Parts: sequence; C-alpha cells; structure tokens
Amino acid sequence: MTTIAIVEDTHEYRNFLQALVGSADGLECVGAFANAEDALANIPTLKPNIVLMDIGLPGMSGAECTIKLKALQPELLILMLTIFQDSDRIFQALQAGATGYLLKKTPPAEIVADIRDLSEGGAPMSSQIARKVVEAFQPDPLVQKLTGREKEILTFLSKGFSYKEIAERNSISVKTVNKHIYNIYQKLHVNSNIEAVAKFFGHR
Repeated sequence: MTTIAIVEDTHEYRNFLQALVGSADGLECVGAFANAEDALANIPTLKPNIVLMDIGLPGMSGAECTIKLKALQPELLILMLTIFQDSDRIFQALQAGATGYLLKKTPPAEIVADIRDLSEGGAPMSSQIARKVVEAFQPDPLVQKLTGREKEILTFLSKGFSYKEIAERNSISVKTVNKHIYNIYQKLHVNSNIEAVAKFFGHR
C-alpha cells in the first residue's frame, strides 16, 4: 500500500484529491492539510510515502514546506500539483526536492498513474512543464562571456552551496562572491540564481 498525504489550501481540490486517492487501488490517503504549517506538524509523524503538494500555499510556500519535509524525511517523495507554469516556480520546486511537477488540470486518471509512476522510481512531469524545463536549458551564447571563476561559482550554486561556503572553498570573501554573482547576472541578463544556473548548464 502506498500512503499519501495532501497539502492543498483549496477546499474543493483537496477533497477531490482525497476522493481520488481513496478510490484508487493500492493507494491510501493518511492526511490532508490546508497549509504548510499543519503539514509540517503532522506529516513527520504520519510518515507517508508520497506528498501531493500545492506550491501556492498561504503563508509558507509549497517549495519551503518541501525543503523542511525533506530535511525531516529524506526518502519522502513529493509531487507538486499547481496551476503555475512559470520557470522560476518550477525550478524552485525541483531545487527544493520535489520529484515531480503536475498541473492541476491534469486528468484524474493521469494523476493516479503519475502517483504510481513516482512510487516506482519515476519522475512524472506534465508535458507543458517539461517543455518549460527544456526551454530553460537551451544553449545560450551569453555563457561564453563568463570567466572561469564565475563558471566555478555557478557550479557550486547548482550543488546548493551557500555564498559563505563558496567563499571558503575558493579562499575569497563573501563580498567577492557577491561581486561575482552581480557580474554573472549582468552578463547573462538574469535576476536570480535559478535563471543563471539554468542558462549555464543549458550551454554545457
């Protein structure tokens, strides 16, 4: 039996997911929560196999909740269900530790199939989302403007290192790291680390 917890603030959609999971063979809903705070208070005790997570929660976001849940239960699988298709939200969710990303308009039968796929080692993603990811990783000639040190810093960022850790590993100050990050943003025409990393690894 694959156990499922749901984190969704919209009452109607939360009930829909509960009913969908409850009617599917081999799946069991062990909890449903309207916000991240309640989820964090209960999911670690319930220890579900999978969490269906809304990214646009009130208060703490779904991405933040994902980070905290994964820290408490590293083996937990998290499938984002959302109306959002913009690249920043997608990468926030995936970097936070989500294993899949589906749009809420995904047909019910596909959601069930994707939950099963996730439990068997897959990483389900709506075709529209997959297209966004592919587009984000297209080669970009602006990457050629980066120095070796700037590329090195982007590699550290992609692995989740903090500015302080990057500074220590490169024997430079945090102020210098910030300066490099500023230069990277200017050269790549981006406004976030996620965008910068996406452009860099799309080129490689």
